[in-house]
Amino acid sequence: MKPIIIAEGGVNHNGSLATALKLVDTAARAGADYVKFQTFKSDKLVTDKGKTADYQKANTNTESQIDMLRRLELPYDSFKIIADHCKEKGIGFLSTPFDMESIDFLSSLQMDYFKIPSGEITNLPYLRKIASMKVPVIISTGMSTLADVENALQVMYDGGMSRYDITLLHCNTQYPTHFSDVNLRAMITLRDAFGVNVGYSDHTPGIVVPVAAVALGATVIEKHFTLDKSMDGPDHIASLSPDELEDMVRGVRHVSMALGSPIKRVTYSEKKNITAARKSIVAAKKIKKGEIFSEENITVKRPGNGLSPMLWDMVIGHAATKSYLPDEPIEL
Repeated sequence: MKPIIIAEGGVNHNGSLATALKLVDTAARAGADYVKFQTFKSDKLVTDKGKTADYQKANTNTESQIDMLRRLELPYDSFKIIADHCKEKGIGFLSTPFDMESIDFLSSLQMDYFKIPSGEITNLPYLRKIASMKVPVIISTGMSTLADVENALQVMYDGGMSRYDITLLHCNTQYPTHFSDVNLRAMITLRDAFGVNVGYSDHTPGIVVPVAAVALGATVIEKHFTLDKSMDGPDHIASLSPDELEDMVRGVRHVSMALGSPIKRVTYSEKKNITAARKSIVAAKKIKKGEIFSEENITVKRPGNGLSPMLWDMVIGHAATKSYLPDEPIEL
């Protein structure tokens, strides 16, 4: 199964539709399956008392979440334009809703998945509404315990969803995430504990960890990207550049292809190498007819088109049925 790659544009459009459309172009050019944004109404998402996280404060120089979010908010009409542009570019459109009204709006755009962010995993009314949409969901599990995840899944099941419609993304919500905090094997714990597909939403520098996640069985990879890491905004500095996004997509595709089949077999491409690389039992020196084969008069050399060296013990002690020159393949 080829992993789904979600290029997370998030709010890296900085409130500009034109920039959002360029993000779509970049994600499509990189070969991602989906480009994802974030849909919200600022006044429905946070109170005026809400403060920014430390990483947001460092990258935006603002104390108030609502002030920051107002600068990053796009109107609903913009998302319709973005979704249409995605169709033109041949890439799937996704956006994460952060309030109830935005869930209804995004439902009208008929996305393939609803993406639930880590911060909403304990939001019971939100989870119930998402479940009622009867659309497959991808749930990030940053800042969560197994109990938090179990409770959220139960809401999905109570809403009529099947475990086959749910993918859990292991995630750490610190931007950027230090490698020592990734705990990538927790992704396997999620799969084994809940019997659902799993993936990984990455906030580490570079592309190594998402590629490693695919090797561990991730079915979805989500990663932030930007047009320019130096742009003002909370997530740019922890996002991939366009070139890095292309490298990640290529790496994920290569690893996915390399995983191949669990069956240990001789592949079609290497069959032709068997004769050249393996060895046969040959004469070490001249051998007369009737002479007994011994470790002194036979040896093992390439090519492997004669008796296998695995038959060595069977050959030793036999009488030669003909004369041999040095390097001539031994016959029984």
